[in-house]
Amino acid sequence: MRKDHSLRRLVVDETTVYLWNVRHRHGDGDPCRETLTLLRDGVRTRIVFRSGAGRSAGGGYPGHSGGVDDRHGYLNLNEPGVVRALVDEASRRGLLSGGGELDGWELLPAVVVSRAAAATPEVPPGCPPGP
Repeated sequence: MRKDHSLRRLVVDETTVYLWNVRHRHGDGDPCRETLTLLRDGVRTRIVFRSGAGRSAGGGYPGHSGGVDDRHGYLNLNEPGVVRALVDEASRRGLLSGGGELDGWELLPAVVVSRAAAATPEVPPGCPPGP
């Protein structure tokens, strides 16, 4: 796992390339948060996961920096496949064009389902994960 917070490249298609990194942050009495920063053509978008009731944003035991977890499931923001799924979902919703800050918890349920479906290709699209 990277610890230098350097930007990584995510190539979506021939013309779409994002630079990205993940950081764990604390601030002036605010809860812990994991921030996935995406940069494309000078437009910066931050997908933020803030800790709260029933929501864990990495940092402490048993979690890790980059790990986010709620009742819908768990994502490791350090995995390029997870970042790609978040980019795809935010793009599908039209949220990436203007930059700014997005609430990651709103994207998490759809990304958990899409990641589970990708891991089990025989399952019909839209089928929830698990037995």
